[in-house]
Amino acid sequence: MLHGRAQGTTYAIQYYADQNLVRKQEVDSVLAVIDRSMSLYQDSSLISRFNQNDVSAMQLDPHINAVMQRAFAVHKRAGGYFDVTVEPLVRLWGFGSQRVRELPTQKQIDSVLAFVGMNKLTLRKNLLQKQDRRMSIDLNGIAQGYSVDVLASFLASKNVKNYIVELGGEIKTKGNKPGGQPFEIAIERPVNAGSSDFILQLSGKSVTTSGNYRKVFDYQRKKIHHHIDPKTGYPLQNNVASVTVIAPHAVDADAYDNVFMALSPQESIELANKLKGVEVYIIYKEGEAFREIFSKGFSRYIKN
Repeated sequence: MLHGRAQGTTYAIQYYADQNLVRKQEVDSVLAVIDRSMSLYQDSSLISRFNQNDVSAMQLDPHINAVMQRAFAVHKRAGGYFDVTVEPLVRLWGFGSQRVRELPTQKQIDSVLAFVGMNKLTLRKNLLQKQDRRMSIDLNGIAQGYSVDVLASFLASKNVKNYIVELGGEIKTKGNKPGGQPFEIAIERPVNAGSSDFILQLSGKSVTTSGNYRKVFDYQRKKIHHHIDPKTGYPLQNNVASVTVIAPHAVDADAYDNVFMALSPQESIELANKLKGVEVYIIYKEGEAFREIFSKGFSRYIKN
């Protein structure tokens, strides 16, 4: 078992092999390279440099290019509800590196919305261009899932065939535990949700969970959530409490959990049922009660 800290959170890797094949220093090195590409907390990172107002275009490295390619695909498939250009709105609402003393006005929100939207970005091969130099991007809704996939690929390069990788709650599995049993994963749920209590059994799949109980602060008796609607500029205020997404790759599970948090439960189920290999479990509120809903293939992963 390997443990460590990265990307403002923790990671854990458990793998099964006849000998020690992976060292912690190697894992930390892999993650450090990704941070130099996509960390908003490193001023010298590629994303931080792209976000500067004097930059209108930049050649991307393979990591950020792969993530942007996937971001554009999910953005299109999800009707615009996944949008990496919301970074200025995230800061405006106090979910960046600094909290805000006052919530933004409609005028402030409208002024920022003028340069938000992935239709204002162009990616050709590895050249990313922005129409407005004030634009900036935030890949936190997809980068950790991507990092998990990269770590999984690193383990595979070391000939590790059975493992579970977790980074900040994003999980990827391959193979089985000794004895041939699949990996078992408990789902994080909102407090007092009263939802079904079950365990997932996964092999060769990824899973992520997102909820409106994470990254939230109270302001004037209102709960302000970190999921920002890219169409209105406001934090989401729908009835979805949490979503759990299963997909072949963690990058997709990570991206789509943002989408499913933005859509209504029924819209999410309809979309998931159209997406190859993607399943979702949603806990939502109806009045004062919690309800739950599953995509058509989710139940096959529930331990009997």
